[in-house]
Amino acid sequence: MRSLCVLASGEGTNLQAILDACASGALAARVAVVGSDRPDARALHRARASGVPTVVSRPKDHPTREAHDAVFVEAARAHGAELVVLAGYMRLVTSTLLDAFPDRVVNVHPALLPSFPGTDGLGDALAHGATIAGTTVHLVDAGVDTGPILAQAAVPIVDGDTRATLAARVRPLEHALLLTALGWLVEGRVTVTRQPGERPRVRVEGEPARGFVASESRRP
Repeated sequence: MRSLCVLASGEGTNLQAILDACASGALAARVAVVGSDRPDARALHRARASGVPTVVSRPKDHPTREAHDAVFVEAARAHGAELVVLAGYMRLVTSTLLDAFPDRVVNVHPALLPSFPGTDGLGDALAHGATIAGTTVHLVDAGVDTGPILAQAAVPIVDGDTRATLAARVRPLEHALLLTALGWLVEGRVTVTRQPGERPRVRVEGEPARGFVASESRRP
């Protein structure tokens, strides 16, 4: 059974999905520790309610971003975590974390990358008049949402959509896709290959297709 360190900045709905999947046996893993950059994050309350240790590292308490990330690295190692999951974690991580867990830091992003990276993927999709939105689970690298893609799921943007209505439809896909990708990782089915001058390539054993489109038609 693999051990996870989950980092979150807000409500922690993705964290709750992970906790529930671990508890039910749907995900062969356990959440070993939960970290946040915000002491008031709802995610911390969810973790504590499940008996999971928590750690807070506020950026303003550290001289550098690397020193801030080092707190999470130390906590993850102390609790035996093998994978780090960014589940609604709203800060860029540094090489301090990435080097400690190479190809083992996972992020879920509310957009179909490489389109609309950054802090408001859904809002940006709406602002640009996109007809499709969705979510991406990817391995994290030093860029902004540029790491190798594990899986994607899409929904159409319908007439009259707001950010709130779109987010409500994307969120269940986000939870499901994250759990699917984590399942591949904890089962050891993900291989990342790198060639000079090329983007890293991801192979998932037994999964020729790594995304799906929600069965929802666009309203006229």
